[in-house]
Amino acid sequence: MPQNKYLRLSGLEPLIITPETNFVNIGERTNVTGSRKFLRLIKEERYEEALDIARAQVDGGAQIIDVNMDEGMLDGVHAMTVFLNLIASEPDIARVPVMIDSSKWEIIEAGLKVTQGKSIVNSISLKEGEDRFISQAKLIKRYGAAVIVMAFDETGQADTYARRIEICKRSYELLVNQVHFPAEDIIFDPNIFPVATGMEEHRLNALDFFKATKWIRQNLPYAHVSGGVSNVSFSFRGNDKVREAMHSAFLYHAIRHGMTMGIVNPEMLEIYDDIPKDLLERVEDVLLNRRDDATERLLDFAENIKGDSKVAEKAVQEWRSGTLQDRITHALVKGIDEFIEADVEEARLLAARPIHVIEVNLMAGMNVVGDLFGSGKMFLPQVVKSARVMKKAVAYLLPFIEAGKANASSANAKILMATVKGDVHDIGKNIVSVVLACNNYDIIDLGVMVPPEKIIEAAVKENVDIIGLSGLITPSLDEMVYLAKELESRNIKIPVMIGGATTSRAHTAVKIAPEYSHTVVHVNDASRAVTVAGDLINASGKDAYARLLRSEYDSLREGYLNRARDKQYLTIGDARKNKWSLDWENFNPATPNVTGVKTVEVDPAVLVPYIDWTPFFRTWELFGKYPAILEDAVVGEQATALFEDAKTLLHRILQEKRFTAKAVFGIFEANQVDDDDIQVCDEHGNVLERFITLRQQSQKTKGATNLALADFIAPKASGKKDYIGAFCVTTGFGVDEWAAEFERDLDDYNAIMVKALADRLAEAFAEYLHEQVRTEWWGYAAGESLSKEALIEEEYRGIRPAPGYPACPDHLEKPTIWKLLDVEKNIGVTLTESMAMWPAASVSGYYFAHPQSKYFGLGKITDDQVQDYAKRRGIAVDEARKWLSPNIVD
Repeated sequence: MPQNKYLRLSGLEPLIITPETNFVNIGERTNVTGSRKFLRLIKEERYEEALDIARAQVDGGAQIIDVNMDEGMLDGVHAMTVFLNLIASEPDIARVPVMIDSSKWEIIEAGLKVTQGKSIVNSISLKEGEDRFISQAKLIKRYGAAVIVMAFDETGQADTYARRIEICKRSYELLVNQVHFPAEDIIFDPNIFPVATGMEEHRLNALDFFKATKWIRQNLPYAHVSGGVSNVSFSFRGNDKVREAMHSAFLYHAIRHGMTMGIVNPEMLEIYDDIPKDLLERVEDVLLNRRDDATERLLDFAENIKGDSKVAEKAVQEWRSGTLQDRITHALVKGIDEFIEADVEEARLLAARPIHVIEVNLMAGMNVVGDLFGSGKMFLPQVVKSARVMKKAVAYLLPFIEAGKANASSANAKILMATVKGDVHDIGKNIVSVVLACNNYDIIDLGVMVPPEKIIEAAVKENVDIIGLSGLITPSLDEMVYLAKELESRNIKIPVMIGGATTSRAHTAVKIAPEYSHTVVHVNDASRAVTVAGDLINASGKDAYARLLRSEYDSLREGYLNRARDKQYLTIGDARKNKWSLDWENFNPATPNVTGVKTVEVDPAVLVPYIDWTPFFRTWELFGKYPAILEDAVVGEQATALFEDAKTLLHRILQEKRFTAKAVFGIFEANQVDDDDIQVCDEHGNVLERFITLRQQSQKTKGATNLALADFIAPKASGKKDYIGAFCVTTGFGVDEWAAEFERDLDDYNAIMVKALADRLAEAFAEYLHEQVRTEWWGYAAGESLSKEALIEEEYRGIRPAPGYPACPDHLEKPTIWKLLDVEKNIGVTLTESMAMWPAASVSGYYFAHPQSKYFGLGKITDDQVQDYAKRRGIAVDEARKWLSPNIVD
């Protein structure tokens, strides 16, 4: 298929749907007809909170978000415009494409006017005739969007195979031949209707959809197919077991027939291979219309299903009776290391050379692991457990290999991995290293805080095939740019993989790729690392892959820069005129019960109830909200197993007193001065420090203000004495040493686990301490009584933003906090030259108490604020640009 015939969508990052692309999942919770919470927030114009729902959709794995504002009491045009404009200022949401969903053309057009990138319109149809259909299609084409076309014409919805293909064919010919609409931008929805309703005319609903999908893909070149899967199981409302099986089986067959995207609720989806065979047979009898009594048989079966999933417990050890290769493969797939040495020894005695056990038996098993992981039937925690078994097997074989003077390495290629200078975070890097090692890559891990000279020296000395760079904090981005420049200046031609929480495809394309004439590629997660590495070293295809990447990144960069140029920004002076002005005359700040600096040490057991487990699962690339994730149809079983392992290790942490939990915080008199600064004083009015905040500069919709954190503190001119807090907590001392012990025992799984738990405890400590400050030390919320869920949702009064995060991306605020609290002396936490905290399991930030204080994203700022900031901080403008570069308008 020609490259230019792929469906290409984009937010800040492109989504290119090729024949190799897995099913594309569309998130639907930003839809007022599908989410009562979203509807309520939009009605109350609490758009910032509504953004959190969009963010959760993206974090949960949605590759496209569906936005719908169709509600009788809403001004849909206004709501769509405001919400999409807000999305545009949130890079973590705006990176994915938007589906503008409405039955009202004026709302669709309002969305098209403001959405960035290339969106999808949902939907148009022939319902109102050809003239209306063609007119709307021309406008969509002019706006540069793709379109979903419903199988609906002047006489109604298509409800048979013949009607489906008739309407889709007619729509396609009108779009392609008369409108000259790009065929690859057409997505058909051939209508998913319920089955097993008891009505004879509904027996073919699923089968006709499959057949129509296949027909569309074979006869309407380059067009795609979408649909809402939950409709198919409508007859079995209340019986989740049957519905989950129906959704999974329907999706399995629909994808095989050519369905490329759709709206699927992952909480109502069973793993196809795990559907009990007797249930699957009956479900597929219905979907495929294989028996006249299919509906009756499924209905009878459904009555007897009680959700009991305890099957085959008696067969726990049956796998041990299989062939040698089957046993080795099973051990690797299931992460069972109990018998691996015995099985490997048996294989060694049968092999001509010990190295053959690795090359043949173990790699055969790991290939199965790779296939299952790549197809979504195995998840990251399982892969890391597989790596533990693999390492144990290889460690057993190494003495035999060395004794035979054989070459111990049969690796595909060498990959150097490093967390860049100044950054101490390595969980993500370690996970990627494990996944790559599982796929027979030789990993050279330089660790954390690695200077560029050491990375380049090691890469050349070891003759590596790929360099992998990781970073979590924003200064790491500049380190990666610098390293790219150094590689270029030394004429080194090693491809570079970029990864880490602050990195993105857009940043890689805009900032890093232009500095290096060889290949640079952003890797979003561990599941993509193996494929990317394979493409980078493939002898016959790597040059074509490099050209394709360069072309994509050039287009992405140009589009990104054009959007940045087109977006309107205020001068810093005008932004300050549009600052958030609170009613200070009628507000009296709460006087703290205690001021000054305090240190706290608590038993880590106290923090356990404050743990937010959702990010823990995300670390392991299991997406979903805790505790619902434990019941998730797709990842629930693996999430539950991971959670049990986490609780076991957490119990050891508490019993063996492995971690300490130390904190320092302070509450001080404060006032806003010079618009954007916060002057901090002691109880006698002596100036201690000055916090420097940054102000939003993007052009706002009418009535919206340009925020800075300083707006939440009473101006000095008001005559009111206000207060601010600052804090630092850590649970990280001893973590690296314990993780190193696990690594020496070839146990990457627990090495990663211990760091992930330390991070969760540090965040829990920050939550616990904030509660203590609100209710006791400061006391402005003495009567507060919130559930754990309410704490996680931050339903309390006040905020605790942190330097390096959206409201305050300036990491140079950390040294001010360190001086104010004497952090290093009081609890031992230090700052690297890039302002990363060490130990890594540490959290720091401010406390704001005003009841209207809220989190926000700074967004992009212009050079006049950068110069103003440099002057306020007393540093050179170039130094200011270095620290603020990710937020500066290009």
